Amino acid sequence: EVQLVESGGGSVQAGGSLRLACAASGFATSRNSLAWFRQAPGNGREGVARIWTVTGISFYSDSVKGRFTISHDIAKNTAYLQMNGLKPEDTAMYFCAAAEGSFPFLNPSDYAIWGQGTQVTVSS
Repeated sequence: EVQLVESGGGSVQAGGSLRLACAASGFATSRNSLAWFRQAPGNGREGVARIWTVTGISFYSDSVKGRFTISHDIAKNTAYLQMNGLKPEDTAMYFCAAAEGSFPFLNPSDYAIWGQGTQVTVSS
């Protein structure tokens, strides 16, 4: 079964850090775009970061650039999102997604495989 499973969410105070993980199973992530999206109540799904696993080149939304880092461990078939300097506006459900091939932008419609999400809550 092809699936993505996120973990690592939780509640932190502003300025804190969390590391999210996205474990893939049923397929190899050696030639994929892996991305993190988030969705807060009442909002649409927002792209946060993506990585092209062939080159390791990453792309970030302006709202997280300089604070978040996406990475990929090919041996563990897992993507990570290191989140530092968290702000209350980062509070959302975070989803990882996978697409076959390189997609330079964070367009949800490009991604066919999605995880179930992990909640991140940042208090002020």
